[in-house]
Amino acid sequence: MSEWKEYKLGDVCTELSDGLHKAPIFKEGGDYIFVNAKNIANGFIVDNDPTKKSTYEEFLKYSSPLNDTTILYSIDGTIGNIALYRGEKCILGKGACYMNPNPQMLNRMYLYYELQSPRFKAYIDQMSTGSTIQHISLKTMRNYIFSCPPLSEQNRIASILSSLDDKIDLLNRENATLEAMAETLFRQWFIEEAKEDWEEGTVSTFAEHYKESVNPQKLPATVFYHYSIPAFDNGKRPIQELGEEIQSNKYVIPQDCILFSKLNPHKDKRIWLMLDNIPQNAICSTEFQIIKPKGIEYLYFLYGWLNNNENYEEIASGVGGTSGSHQRIDPKSIFTFVCPYVDSVLIQKYNKVVEPMFYKQRENQKQIASLTEQRDILLPKLMSNEIAI
Repeated sequence: MSEWKEYKLGDVCTELSDGLHKAPIFKEGGDYIFVNAKNIANGFIVDNDPTKKSTYEEFLKYSSPLNDTTILYSIDGTIGNIALYRGEKCILGKGACYMNPNPQMLNRMYLYYELQSPRFKAYIDQMSTGSTIQHISLKTMRNYIFSCPPLSEQNRIASILSSLDDKIDLLNRENATLEAMAETLFRQWFIEEAKEDWEEGTVSTFAEHYKESVNPQKLPATVFYHYSIPAFDNGKRPIQELGEEIQSNKYVIPQDCILFSKLNPHKDKRIWLMLDNIPQNAICSTEFQIIKPKGIEYLYFLYGWLNNNENYEEIASGVGGTSGSHQRIDPKSIFTFVCPYVDSVLIQKYNKVVEPMFYKQRENQKQIASLTEQRDILLPKLMSNEIAI
């Protein structure tokens, strides 16, 4: 086996620093993203706030030396988000640590996976400061000590893990395309070509509020598939947990339903189509509202109506009960939301067109879950020299 050597992270990076400790001048329609912790997610820089855009002039004043070796890591507020820099036009804030590994010593993708390893996560958990707003210092980042093999083996390890991530990314992109196609078809069938003689109903015309609940603590040794809001935000993958690990009552998820987040629904789109084959002991957070169609034929129509951008935003805008950054919609607002009473024959025709798309999405999601599990098993073993290439 090849010889692994110990390094301090700061010694194998040509640059390791953070961004601007104040905000640049923002300009509506600016080309440059102001990147902080919330703009770093799942390997990518995310352009998610149109109010935090800046100009080339501000970039020239506050740019960081980013290049094709750069990795970003969130160190302030939200800890542990990671992204590869891909040439995006951006200005970094203090929540974004950037590191440029020396390519003569360290493969960028190898470092990317090292930063996701259990040993690095344990180090960060131990070294983070702050009770409500957590922070990792640049000194802490620079002082992290880890072992790694020669560059040639780093390349092979990175290649194995990257191939899995590339497949996951491809499937996620395909699912996004299928979702966009289904949204377009729904708009064409039921909004752009809406009939004047359609009667006005509500979501409750087609669905009921499903409320069966369970206390997982009473079944401590039972494995539950927990569909939580973090699981939704992390690619719609449930977390497997023992009942003893779940601290509060949960809703039981039935076959063929829709989950709609009552908590911060305006944060992205938190609506989840649950097709048949829901795993046994599937549960969800009570922050979701379960919408159960009164007939299976209404499932895709209801999902399309609630998932339509204008309708979703109208429901999500009716927040109340604010507490800090958390906002909740009135649970009744979904079921009283206006929904046209569409002819069932038209709905059946629509179902035949979109059903293959949604089932393809579901099969892709299964593959994503399987590939993610493989990656998560392999990563710590490869990064710790537990198994050899």
